[in-house]
Order: sequence, then C-alpha cells, then structure tokens
Amino acid sequence: MAYKKAVIAFGGNVILSHKERGLQSEQERNSKRAAKDIVSIVEKGYDLIIVHGNGPQVGNLLIQMEESSHKIPPFTIDVCDAMTEGSIGYMIEQAVVNELRKRSVDKEVATVLTQIIVDKNDPAFFKPTKPIGPFYNEFRASALKREKKWVMVEDSGRGWRRVVPSPKPIDIVPKRALRTLIDNGVIVIAAGGGGIPVYIDSNGLIKGIEAVIDKDFASSLIAREVKADLFIILTGVEKVYINFGKPNQKEIKVMNIEEAEKYLKEGQFPPGSMGPKIRAAIEFLKGGGKEVIITTPGKVKGALANRTGTKIIREG
Repeated sequence: MAYKKAVIAFGGNVILSHKERGLQSEQERNSKRAAKDIVSIVEKGYDLIIVHGNGPQVGNLLIQMEESSHKIPPFTIDVCDAMTEGSIGYMIEQAVVNELRKRSVDKEVATVLTQIIVDKNDPAFFKPTKPIGPFYNEFRASALKREKKWVMVEDSGRGWRRVVPSPKPIDIVPKRALRTLIDNGVIVIAAGGGGIPVYIDSNGLIKGIEAVIDKDFASSLIAREVKADLFIILTGVEKVYINFGKPNQKEIKVMNIEEAEKYLKEGQFPPGSMGPKIRAAIEFLKGGGKEVIITTPGKVKGALANRTGTKIIREG
C-alpha cells in the first residue's frame, strides 16, 4: 500500500521556550509532548519528515562559546547548526520512538544531518539581517567586528549583537537518501534549524557558510522534493487571522493560493511573523503539494480532523 507523505515543521521554541532555563530535562520533556503530535500524524496513515527549529539552542551554544572563548576556540554557525541537529534530533528521535512503542506502531525513526545549499551570491549576503547569539558590550563588539569581520548592530539599548544573512534554500544534501528513507516508511528528522548552510564553490565542492536558513522555507523545499501531500506548520497561534490583534480580527479556516497571495500583498502577514510561513505554504502548493495546515502545538490531531487550524489549498 502506498502511504501518503507529510512534512511537519516547528520552531526550536517548541523544544525550548523563552520562559525556560534551557535545561536538558526541559527539552526532553518538551520533545515528549511534540512526539504526541508527530505520532498522531503517523496514525493517520502518513509517512513523515520532521523539521525542527534550533534558534534558542544555537543561541545558547554561541553564548557558551563566547564565555569560554579564552580557553576553547569557538565554532562557526554552520558547525553549531550541525551540533544542534544532532542533539535536538536525538531527543526528538528517542521521544518519537517511545511514543510509537506506547501506541504499538511499528516504525523506525532516523535523524539525518542535512546540508542545505544556498547561493553565495544571494542578495541576503550583502545585507545581513538575522540577529544571532549573545549581546556584547560596545568594546567587545568593536573587537569582533574588526577581527572577524562580523556585522554588528546595536539592539534597543540591550547591547550589540551579530547579524547574519538569511538566504533562500535551493537544494538538499543528501536528497536521494531522504527520498529513500521516507519511501521505505522510515520517519525522518531532517534539516534541523533549516539545515546546515553550505554553498557550491567554483570547483563544484560543498563548503559551509555562516548564515541562518528559514526552517519553513527549508521544510517547503524538502516537502516538494519528496512529493509530500501534506505540509504542516506549527506556530504560536491556533489559526491564521487577518487584521490580527485588531478589533476586527477574523480567523481564516480555509484559503486558497490566490487569497493567500492577496493577503500578503495587503500586508496582512508581516515578514517577521506569519509572512514566511504563508510564502513557504504557497511555494509548496505551487510545486505540486495538495494541502497545508497551520496550527499550534497540541492541536495537530484536531486540525487533521478539520476541527481547528487553518488550511491552505491550491484552489477553491
């Protein structure tokens, strides 16, 4: 029997919220909660790829490296991405395996370190905008700017912070391996944090680069590559709204591509909020996908049953 395919994407704050200290036990507990949503999708008959964020975790790792930089040389962002792909992937993988065992579902789970290829000439590299890592005082920020050629910006009186590019993902390594795994019924955890950013040099070789790839765009790319039927995006709200936060706020239960693009042009979905998620959804649907669901963690089962969440479809 040919199973349907789905990709689910959720932020690193699902595993580590801003209210938490960053303890391993907190992240393990949150992974167990996420696993309930994940296995609910599997029980609906989907083969699944999971893409998680890593913003809080990489931020903490960079703080650790800064604090110990006089003793241990720090790693670049691409290596930090690889480290958190492994650590978060391990916690989610173990949680999902155990949830599958509790429900007597015979499935294997595999975490795949995923490199995401970007264009080194992407306009984002000429205008870095993504804040990352610790806050620095002005003296330390000036030294890092001089020594490492980092772009530093002052952040609302809280100190100086590094900003890095956020280029669009254009290809996946290892693409065929992901297809093979999901086609053989393995639940795959891939492209954590949007994947490890790499580029192709003039000799055709892959090299790491310091950047942050939006996990929703990376998830959309993976969903198109594996020909997924369903793309689920988990975020901080149960449904998508127009006029969000205003007296005339209105929830959207279902919208098509044309309506989504119209709302984008009207500015209903800001770039730093719902915008990237809607754009990623549109890319997926235009690339052959059938359906997108946007909802919040804990509501996936209800959204799959059309009881909550926002559904985006091609037409209708």
